Amino acid sequence: MNRAVTPLRLVTFWHFLLSNKRMISFSYNPLRHIVFAVAAIAALLPSAAKGQSQAAQATPPDRTPVLVELFTSEGCSDCPPADALLAKLDTQQFVAGAQAIVLSEHVTYWNHEGWRDPFSFDAMTARQQDYIREFALGDAYTPQMVVDGAEQFTGSDAPKLEHAVAHAAATPKLALTIADAHRAADGSIIFSVQAASVSKATLVAVVAENATHADVSRGENAGRTLHHVAVVRVLKDFGSSAAEGRVLQLTGANLLSAEKDGEPLRLVVFLVNRSDGHVTAIAEQTLAP
Repeated sequence: MNRAVTPLRLVTFWHFLLSNKRMISFSYNPLRHIVFAVAAIAALLPSAAKGQSQAAQATPPDRTPVLVELFTSEGCSDCPPADALLAKLDTQQFVAGAQAIVLSEHVTYWNHEGWRDPFSFDAMTARQQDYIREFALGDAYTPQMVVDGAEQFTGSDAPKLEHAVAHAAATPKLALTIADAHRAADGSIIFSVQAASVSKATLVAVVAENATHADVSRGENAGRTLHHVAVVRVLKDFGSSAAEGRVLQLTGANLLSAEKDGEPLRLVVFLVNRSDGHVTAIAEQTLAP
């Protein structure tokens, strides 16, 4: 773990130099000790800087962040190819001009088909139902991908995914930043969000487990080991006044379970236009275990 250079550590180090001057190869000289102390401090600073750089996750300047949601289930035999496509997009970022921020959202309505998806929960099913109404679809289905809340299609369709992400990246996003994100002692996630404009928009925050897998013993995928990325464990709509820098908190049993897995967590926050459901701003930060 990287440790910051604190005033207490510097004072302790300086006291060691003064109290052990006879052990140093050169004769005691205050100026020499100052030079030696400064050199030692300089050697410690890169470690602290490295820890700070791991906290922030900026989108490359030549790429526009785009939200890609996959509604999936371990009980659905058509879903593994879509899971793999989402993972490929996450790792390879193969759409020019776009920085895809991906989420795996496991629905519950497959749980009665012989296998209960351990990553499914009701909020994911409800979120998909919102999209079913938005896109005027007859019924929910898996795998389904939704890009920036604006386009939907079968989740294993790679050409449509590439086209939708490229199209979304052509529309600039509003500025949005995450600040002071950290894990509290009780396991909750504390953070704040600042956005350039929040008019007619609501702030949604998600905590996703970086990577998961499960050995499926029943159902359509029986005998397979399934792998997932960015699996949503907590989702909360904070409303329209939450992107003004005040302290926000995410918690819940699913979050505590994810933390026990020892995987990094992804904090994803985004603004949604209340009139059409489109994503107008988005940011992501990784929290180490």
